Amino acid sequence: MKRKDDYIQPNAPTYTGQIIKALSGFYYVEEKESQVIYTTRARGQFRNTQTTPLVGDFVEFQANNTKEGYVMKILPRYSQMIRPAVANVDVALLVASVTEPQIQPKLLDRFLVYLESENIEPILYFSKMDLADQASQADKDRIDQFIKVYKEVGYQVILSTDLDGNFDQLKELVANRTMVVVGQSGVGKSTLLNRLLPSLAIETGEISTSLGRGRHTTRHTELHDIFEGKVADTPGFSSIDIDQLDKVLLSNYFPEMRAIQDQCKFRGCTHIQEPKCAVKAALDAGEIAQSRYDSYLQIFQEIDNAKPKY
Repeated sequence: MKRKDDYIQPNAPTYTGQIIKALSGFYYVEEKESQVIYTTRARGQFRNTQTTPLVGDFVEFQANNTKEGYVMKILPRYSQMIRPAVANVDVALLVASVTEPQIQPKLLDRFLVYLESENIEPILYFSKMDLADQASQADKDRIDQFIKVYKEVGYQVILSTDLDGNFDQLKELVANRTMVVVGQSGVGKSTLLNRLLPSLAIETGEISTSLGRGRHTTRHTELHDIFEGKVADTPGFSSIDIDQLDKVLLSNYFPEMRAIQDQCKFRGCTHIQEPKCAVKAALDAGEIAQSRYDSYLQIFQEIDNAKPKY
């Protein structure tokens, strides 16, 4: 008995393209040369190898027409995010709200560690800065200090007020690249994308007062054309699993630690209890923020306590 994907016509042409959307078992592929969108399914062979095509994948596909095609081969990926599931990402615009919902340093650092581990360049975008202007002076000082920490680490930082009518800074950073917009629910990802691409008209959601976080307004991942590159809107979420990382390598994903860890006396220093540790010396000298070190300790302990996965 023939499988359903055997009904591709024998003389059907083979194309190369990129998956720009995956929904309900269908993969929408933009053909490389014509930019025509083809509706495809994955061949049964991918089920046998437990391989799932992802948004962002470059693929070879065959098609009888634009409505009937099959993904035949997934080309090698140069990066892959698990959650959200996107392949071949160059840069991630990590959206963090300074209020409503309140800043969560440890969650932000988890995102950054995850991106660093996948070799994806992070850009920090702090949203709702206009609301921060209405805060008390103490809260304003707290927000300013929080943002300063990440600037001093060396991360590229953009404030929502920086984009008022001027996208040149962001255009320069993402031109000809694939960017994913990530962050917990309710931080303003959809609002940002609507400013960048008004034609999207993405529904925005209010903050759940019972949960203290946003209601999801994006329910699938899709690539859109922007600044001669691509941008992916992804569903929001409130946690990220990174306990699969190697705790010995964890400090590599904190740039301020990575820069000085070779100065530690002991090779493989965990920067926790070892003597003559350059990281702890920098912490004591105020050169590494306590909040960042606390995040490191929390993630290290979480990885250490994680049960092996087989």
